[in-house]
Amino acid sequence: MIVLVLIMTACGKKGPPLPPLVKLPVAPADLTVARRADTVDLQFTVPNANTDNTRPANVSRVDVYAFTGPAAVSDADVLAQGTRVASVPVKGPRNPNATFDPGDPDQSEADVDPPEGDGLDQGAVARVQERLMPDAAAAPGAAPSVRTYLGVSITTRGRQAARSRRAAVPLVPPPGAPARAEAAYTETAVTVSWPAVPPNPPIAVAYNVYEATEPTPTLLTPKPVADAQYQDPRMTWGATRCYHVRSVETVEGLSVESESSPPACVTLADRFPPAAPKGLQAVATEGIINLIWDASTEADLDGYILLRGPAPGDELIPIGGELIHETAYQDRVPPGQRFVYALQAVDRFGNLSPFSARIEETAR
Repeated sequence: MIVLVLIMTACGKKGPPLPPLVKLPVAPADLTVARRADTVDLQFTVPNANTDNTRPANVSRVDVYAFTGPAAVSDADVLAQGTRVASVPVKGPRNPNATFDPGDPDQSEADVDPPEGDGLDQGAVARVQERLMPDAAAAPGAAPSVRTYLGVSITTRGRQAARSRRAAVPLVPPPGAPARAEAAYTETAVTVSWPAVPPNPPIAVAYNVYEATEPTPTLLTPKPVADAQYQDPRMTWGATRCYHVRSVETVEGLSVESESSPPACVTLADRFPPAAPKGLQAVATEGIINLIWDASTEADLDGYILLRGPAPGDELIPIGGELIHETAYQDRVPPGQRFVYALQAVDRFGNLSPFSARIEETAR
């Protein structure tokens, strides 16, 4: 049997060279929006990688679009019919094709030039605000509409790339702000309280509590609280804390906050005495009265003051001139004389506890 092997070869002219692969940046990450009265605060993370996982990202800016209308609108309609409300410049690569792959052990970030320009660093958190027009809110009784936001990465050649997830706020009148807030504290927590805001039935009113920190306030309530008070357990003596409160209404899963209440500030000073020591006992030996007591459980304990006086103990005075840091003391006294003892605890801020129970003993 003869087997014929046919080798086929292509003929014709060589085609034009293929253009280089254009690297596309990933989408802006973690887009969140929060409406506070007539201001919408947006936040997202600037892309720092391309869709093939190489870095730096081939990005020059992030455009943010907003669309007012039904919540079911498509991403394409947000871009086509919406308004570009912000354009955030980003430091971009000089050569988009000069990248490295963090997963390749033979490549290093030092092998490529860093992104350059006047924009935000890649991977930074960007913050944008939009002021809503006075007529943006739906009229009372009308079906609520929403304002939907979308972020788009733009390449160094101006091409739209990946889109962020969408986020929306309701266009309803904002709730009224709490008239004021007050802050008071105990040894274990700061209590922030405020007058309740009248609800707008059928929408319930809740509250978000913020600490006034720079550059942006810190939200302390993981979710809005229904009661008109909040307890902050973070106790640092000497710290000054300022709080403000915003009312919150939620419509179809979307929330809108009020303006802030006036701030309530408090400086935390430890004026709280420790508990009285317990278990004070005395055992007499020759020329010595041995005193022992239970250790205090106060976290800020500095020591103890032991007081003594001749029976019946009308006047007790401290023994020695320094704090006692142990839970035992040997008091050398003349034999045959009866003494009354009491104990106080002292914290690091100089606060004195009440007296312990008094005991009596006679030296031998």
